[in-house]
Amino acid sequence: MSKSSDYIQNIQKIIEQVNLSQLGKINESAALLAGTLKNSRNIFFFGTGHSSLLSQEVFYRAGGLVNIRPILETSMLLNESAHKSTKVERLEGYAGILFERYEIKRGDAVIIISNSGRNGSTVDMAQLCRERGVSVIALTNMKHTLSGASRHKSGKLLYELADIVLDNMGAIGDASVWFPELGRSAAPTSTVIGAMILNAVVAQTVENLIKDGITPEIWSSSNVDSGDEINNEYVKKYKGDIISL
Repeated sequence: MSKSSDYIQNIQKIIEQVNLSQLGKINESAALLAGTLKNSRNIFFFGTGHSSLLSQEVFYRAGGLVNIRPILETSMLLNESAHKSTKVERLEGYAGILFERYEIKRGDAVIIISNSGRNGSTVDMAQLCRERGVSVIALTNMKHTLSGASRHKSGKLLYELADIVLDNMGAIGDASVWFPELGRSAAPTSTVIGAMILNAVVAQTVENLIKDGITPEIWSSSNVDSGDEINNEYVKKYKGDIISL
């Protein structure tokens, strides 16, 4: 069997595991997000390094919720310096600057994405939210996070500070295909599975809002007829309010 097939089968197995073990948490997360929007509060996403890709996945996305606010700090992303981003994500205190910059308030919800759940900025952000009445949904890898110690002075891990924990069910270290010649694995799963989990949460949030008689704000594809007209109305509404828009 080829390694490409191994990887696809690994993804299929994890999808089955998520469906069996995480659906309740996905629905719970959707209920929280629907309630947040119903109360005219905001939804933020925070991830560093490759986890930031999932914050971007749900933002300004065809078929996605409009009121999504990704916390995209350049120094924590990969485009400026991947090595630097690793160092910055471990800094304690930096999350406080971002919390104020993005004007996160009591009653808002923050989805914090971290495979390990152990770094300083991640734990800082979760602690700040907890202290200030902001709901926290963690998207993490429980197998990985329980395999190591926190890098935060509190000794806490992300999952310990979250109201809801979503597990991406990945392997320790994320890479999933074993190469005996190298004595190591390749091909990570967290982005593929994380995107699936988050979009499942979005789908259920939309359904919950519709059931409550609320018309959810959903981005259209700009590449279908009338897409630009739909999106331009939302841009006018939220421009200057959603920082990355």
